[in-house]
Amino acid sequence: MTQKKAILSFIVLLMVGFGINVQAQSADAIVGKWYNTEKDAQVEIFKEGSKYSGKIVWLKDPTENGKPKTDKNNTDQAKRTRPIMGMKLLSNFEHTGDTWENGTIYDPKNGKTYSCIIKKKNDKTLEVRGFVGFSMIGRTVEWTKAE
Repeated sequence: MTQKKAILSFIVLLMVGFGINVQAQSADAIVGKWYNTEKDAQVEIFKEGSKYSGKIVWLKDPTENGKPKTDKNNTDQAKRTRPIMGMKLLSNFEHTGDTWENGTIYDPKNGKTYSCIIKKKNDKTLEVRGFVGFSMIGRTVEWTKAE
């Protein structure tokens, strides 16, 4: 191999490696703690293998009648006594370009699970869209980065 080809090969490998690193960084851009829209809960988004999930790590009002808040609105009666604190409410998101898709979000306020897409609006804001069936029919809320 000539010196020119060796240098060119090195530059190509360096660029490919850098591109993969940038992709990995952007995929992890949602990792961290986020306030929900009402700012009465914090959700920590984390990576599980190659997918992303999130759990409740802080509640403004963690208790009700002196006891930890439970999942009393769950459609599954067997889950109605589980605590809200620590509950996993985002599951199985895959990074696809500039969105995190194919995941679900659970809403403890009504006990329902929805399909969901997450987009990063900027460094401090996520757009979280829950929907049933088609993503056009749903609701988008904004979550803000917890400092």
